[in-house]
Amino acid sequence: MKVGIIGAMIEEVTPLIETFRRLHCSISQEQLGGNTYYKVKIGEKEVYIAYSKIGKVHAAITASVMIAHFGCEKILFSGVAGGLAKDLKVGDLLIASKLCQHDVDISAFGHPLGFIPESSTFIQADSALNALAHKVAKQMGKNLKEGIIASGDQFIASESKKMWIIKEFGADAVEMEGASVAVVCNAFNVPFCVFRSISDSADGGADVSFDKFLESAAKVSAQFTLEMLKALGYALEI
Repeated sequence: MKVGIIGAMIEEVTPLIETFRRLHCSISQEQLGGNTYYKVKIGEKEVYIAYSKIGKVHAAITASVMIAHFGCEKILFSGVAGGLAKDLKVGDLLIASKLCQHDVDISAFGHPLGFIPESSTFIQADSALNALAHKVAKQMGKNLKEGIIASGDQFIASESKKMWIIKEFGADAVEMEGASVAVVCNAFNVPFCVFRSISDSADGGADVSFDKFLESAAKVSAQFTLEMLKALGYALEI
């Protein structure tokens, strides 16, 4: 089995790579398309890890390379997101039930916001991986919430924009990559799961709280990723 793990920023994948090094796993690197892909051997299975860089284009490139070049059969996107739902607080884990692109707008042609012809407004996450994630969370004693994640090439730091995304898409969290990974995986028919640790409240102080909580939130998400790998049959003694 080959599983691809993507984070947008180096802080989101560093805890994973450090864990694999501590476990003395075989790790090699390959440079491709201006990015670094880490290949981790765990028994007879392989894991590919990369931080895509921020934004939908970079995330789509990384997901495409993992699937088309490295042959990844499942994609896990781990990282942080801004919470929109009132019941989400910093450090909470949220898994995407479906994802959308809040910055796509061809409504001038009569289409709904977020809609792209020959595609759809929302892309559903893989139900089997999501079910596994809930099982893992229960075993860890964590409260894993599920909801809609909206992605766009903007860091949302205003209350008015936050309320607009909630109104138009019913979104529970907002970030800058997940929906593009969903589009790629959907096109290649590869199961995917997007889970995020809430790092800020996406309100007027988002730029301050994001920096403050990024490292700790990324560690929460990384630990969950490791437990997901174990549930997928990887022999990890963490």
